[in-house]
Amino acid sequence: MEEHLVQLLANTQLSQEGPRKQAELDLTNARTSPDFPLTLARIGSHASLPVEIRQAALTNLRQFIEENWSPEGGDGPHIPIPDPVKDQLRHVVLELVLSQGEEQRKVKLAASYVVSKIAIVDFPDQWQQLLPAVLGVMPAGTDTQLHGALRILQDLVEESLSDEQFFSVARDIIKACYDVALSEHRKETHRSLAVLIFRNCFNLMDIVKDDHKREVKTFAEEVLSGWLPFLEQVIRAPLPHRESGETQPENWYGPIALKIQVVKTLIKIKAVFPSLLLPQSPTFFSATWEELSRLQRPYQELFINADAQGRLEDIDGLPFTLDFLVLDEIDFLNQCMRATPVQKQLQADIAAHATAHGTPWVLDLMKLLTSYSQITQEEEGLWGIDVSLYLAEETSVSPNYTARTASGDLLIKVTEWLNQQALEGLFAHTKSLFVAGAEDWRRQEAALYLFNAILSDYQDMDKQVPPEIAHAYLELVNYAIGRQDESNLAARGFLLAGVLSQSYQPATALVDRTIESMTNDDTELVQVACIKALDGFITAGIPADRQVPIVLAVERFLESKDLTDLEDADDLLVTLLETLRAAITMDVRIAIHPDSKAIDLLFLIAKHGAANFQVTMIVNEAFEQVVRTLTDSASYTALCAKVLPSITGAFDVATMTHDDPLVTMATELLALLVEHGAEPLPAGFVAATFPKLIRLLMSSTEGEVLRPGAEAMKFMLMHDHHQVFGWQDENGRSGLEVCLLIIDRLLGPLIEDNAASEVGGLAAELVEKAGQERLGPFLPQLLQAVATRLDTAQAAPFIQSLIIVFARLSLVGAQDVVNFLSDIQVNGQSGLQVVLSKWLENSINFAGYDEIRQNVIALSKLYSLNDPRVAQTQVRGDLIIVQSDRILTRSRSKQNPDQYTIIPASLKILKVLIEDLLSASGIHAAANLASAAANEFNDAEDDDGDEGWEDAPDDTLDLSLASTKNDLMGWMESANSKQRDDETQAYLTEFFLRAARENIAGFQDWFAMLNDDEKAKLQELAAQ
Repeated sequence: MEEHLVQLLANTQLSQEGPRKQAELDLTNARTSPDFPLTLARIGSHASLPVEIRQAALTNLRQFIEENWSPEGGDGPHIPIPDPVKDQLRHVVLELVLSQGEEQRKVKLAASYVVSKIAIVDFPDQWQQLLPAVLGVMPAGTDTQLHGALRILQDLVEESLSDEQFFSVARDIIKACYDVALSEHRKETHRSLAVLIFRNCFNLMDIVKDDHKREVKTFAEEVLSGWLPFLEQVIRAPLPHRESGETQPENWYGPIALKIQVVKTLIKIKAVFPSLLLPQSPTFFSATWEELSRLQRPYQELFINADAQGRLEDIDGLPFTLDFLVLDEIDFLNQCMRATPVQKQLQADIAAHATAHGTPWVLDLMKLLTSYSQITQEEEGLWGIDVSLYLAEETSVSPNYTARTASGDLLIKVTEWLNQQALEGLFAHTKSLFVAGAEDWRRQEAALYLFNAILSDYQDMDKQVPPEIAHAYLELVNYAIGRQDESNLAARGFLLAGVLSQSYQPATALVDRTIESMTNDDTELVQVACIKALDGFITAGIPADRQVPIVLAVERFLESKDLTDLEDADDLLVTLLETLRAAITMDVRIAIHPDSKAIDLLFLIAKHGAANFQVTMIVNEAFEQVVRTLTDSASYTALCAKVLPSITGAFDVATMTHDDPLVTMATELLALLVEHGAEPLPAGFVAATFPKLIRLLMSSTEGEVLRPGAEAMKFMLMHDHHQVFGWQDENGRSGLEVCLLIIDRLLGPLIEDNAASEVGGLAAELVEKAGQERLGPFLPQLLQAVATRLDTAQAAPFIQSLIIVFARLSLVGAQDVVNFLSDIQVNGQSGLQVVLSKWLENSINFAGYDEIRQNVIALSKLYSLNDPRVAQTQVRGDLIIVQSDRILTRSRSKQNPDQYTIIPASLKILKVLIEDLLSASGIHAAANLASAAANEFNDAEDDDGDEGWEDAPDDTLDLSLASTKNDLMGWMESANSKQRDDETQAYLTEFFLRAARENIAGFQDWFAMLNDDEKAKLQELAAQ
């Protein structure tokens, strides 16, 4: 079988599709053989075979183990692996990773992944010898053995060890890593891996310390007493001597990899145990500053003057290029500057000098940050090819976090601390770069970039730059935009002008020059910088007569481009839209001006960027603002005449059954147009839109199209049902009949819940506007269809949508609703049973003020009927809490689903209304805030302590930390909570007081069945 599998593995790497796919199929079929996993392991161990074949064998073995080692491993059919085979596999792959003879790192890496997948399931119970074997080879093993051991140890710490397991072996793991990290006889890459594993231990410590703060902190303090001196030593150690050149020397790879891991570890220590790092913060601050100062020259030579390859990682995922090191050290310097001991020392230095800009460290910092903020050769080249990348960097949406952006972030924090003193220091250094004869445009641009960053932060915090500093920078801006030969410097000048104008009015004088350069400048980089800057000028409040020139400039810019090239230029499209939106909002009447193409340009950009979420969001927001403003009948009619041809024309662009982004956007725009429309709608509106909207709703299955499409039809009924009902299609069917057909389709089993989530609102509006007279026999058929679909509905928005149909009917005829539901059968059950069960189980999850209020009133009316059929309907009550000390896994949850009490529907209605009363009164929101405050207080009492560090959270979320996950979950819970609603609260208060006073529907008997908390809430209400 071995030769056969070797051949199959070789064939899976062929370029010819036919033989390759056949080999993949044969390999899948071979999995059923009992010898399959062991054969793959033996192939992986054969040193005589090509590395690619061995790698492929181990990769297939890892996938096989993932799916079959545990009975719950994969989604497909499970292939059991006998225990004797498992024992052999453990031995073979571990031996391969730890053996002296295996020199191929790719093979060892692939084998370590196999070990990791087995360990996730078996360690420590079924594989107790794994960790001792790994730790045993680390002190004296060869480099290849050590590498394999470190890879396994890394995977164990990251994936296999639980928090309890970790603490029992933590000392041994950290000691082994410490010995490797400190050994100068080991390769720097291996020492780097040891430091990386040590850092990962802090993720587990962060989890464990929640329950064992004192013990974990004591352990960490003991561990760090040995590690911190080593970490400092690594930072202070200079890199090997380097001859001048345009590439990073190979003898830097290892030392840089080690330094990077050390800095990342220090950042992690600060995040988990800030108080333990605080006493050493001045030491690490000075060491990092000195290192960054030393690295300025090689960074300049490699990345500013030349285009050296950066952002590189080795096969173990260890970054080893200088740009990564500089980035991490700037970040760590940022952390250190928030430490009180560091700030006191630096503040004392400022106090010892006459001015902040006369303090050496302030000027040195500005020089340092300016140096690292220069545009690299790589960035300049990329921006010249794709201006969207430039705009992405400017809007901070690029994932490419660089030394330039890190420098800006650090200076922002320094400015928030020192305020005007930092601004004065930056300007003092900037001024020296713009003296007569200075030609270093990169440093000039970098200095303006840093001020741009501070200025944006000031505006976010509503702080003002002193006028004298703003005026001085305005002069530098004038100089920069005049440097036509240095496009990056000119672009920075325009960008800064747009931001500066928002806080310093004289800067708005540059708006005309910006409009002119937007179309006349020779470089696209300057043009797009002007487009972005105009958004800032408009925000600053430029004269209204600039609106038309700005729109014309956008038009000319688009005319000069091949619009098909813009479809992938997302950031450019967004920038164009933001400026165009701002221009339109200067006076939205431009949208209906006969000579203006403002709204046409909006739709033109939308057409080429419809697949981009941000583009569609901006277009929708801009269009909604226009529609909301032009509410008078004449303006709305003119707007419809202008936009309807474009909107309805988009429906013909793509096949209706596909989720074409343009069709989706057109449907959303139509829904917005109708939602905020005049009453009645303009004559001919329904005739112009209904045919294509109907075709869309009768053919598409995509929720992104069906939801806004159903909304558009609902709003047409809401604003002008006479025009809808008076319309006929080419077959003579009335608007009413067509609406019924669409509702019937959306309620059908072929449409998913989420796709049909607006059908309930459409049906409710149709029933309300048509009435029983128009609907006749169709009304019971429609309601029967709604009840039938409600029985199988699962998605919460869809369930709410369907329930609202009966809720709105109950507002005016609750008795008729009960009579109807009692007379119908839904899948063999009473319609009243089906609808009330679903209604009362999901009411508590309703969203939207109007919907919640309608639901509350409808339920109160159903209760007040005192209809015995409602009281006799049995529904879910309270959750039955089962006491257990076992962890509830997914499989156990399936085996033991939640159990509920069964109670009468009338009692459940009261329970739901009590809960809604609390939500409407804001008690839940207040309780959540109080709970959060209590948790914060408890954390502060037992916290390791951020005391001594500036109270500013790290801007980067570490999703691996438990604290981050808890914060995110808490945010999600708070986002889903209902908010205060005085009108609903007043209604429910009066309802309960009157029900108790008049004993409506036997209220006193039902009250006795409420739980103690519910009784207490109502008694408290009565006592007010």
